[in-house]
Amino acid sequence: MSEFHEARLPARLAFGCSGGVEWRTEIVTLASGGERRTSPWALGRRRYLIATAARPLDELAELLAFFEARRGRLAGFRFRDPADCKSCAPSAQPAASDQALGTGDGSRKAFQLVKAYGTGSTALSRPIAKPVAGTVKVAVAGATLSAGAFSVDATSGLVTLNAAPASGAAVTAGFEFDTPVRFDIDRLDVTLEGFAAGRVGACALVEVRD
Repeated sequence: MSEFHEARLPARLAFGCSGGVEWRTEIVTLASGGERRTSPWALGRRRYLIATAARPLDELAELLAFFEARRGRLAGFRFRDPADCKSCAPSAQPAASDQALGTGDGSRKAFQLVKAYGTGSTALSRPIAKPVAGTVKVAVAGATLSAGAFSVDATSGLVTLNAAPASGAAVTAGFEFDTPVRFDIDRLDVTLEGFAAGRVGACALVEVRD
């Protein structure tokens, strides 16, 4: 990953944001009229549009300062996607049993945080690289571990247990997380809407990943 700042865009600057997940699908239509569909992407990519509503000038100044500190598109940063920021449903609280991280083999201690989308053979497993510090809960074989029994790298999402789980023991976790993004513009335009309010033109964010 290129330059990344562990700063989070203030939530108030994202109120009214829109966005979601995109995929890249290549479709070839055969002479028979049938199709062959493939994708070069292993994971979907998030895109967002923020700051489209009129805002107090102080908030626009704060957004401009954040944009300047990231040097436009140069540096990535953290963004809290209100629709997808937990290992569980947005209205629930994370539990240590939410997501399966792997199975112990008696020697392995490190496990990557992941979130599953869908179930069964078609489920997609998304690596979570930017957990929110202090929110990660871990369980081994259904027993929740104490906070001192593991450590979490908040910059990569790697969980390291003090003791390797026994062979066959399921390792699960619950957590809150941010999405790593960057600005998808190098120019930020502000329109004055009044003496104390203004509006930013389309301010796009795009997910970044290794």
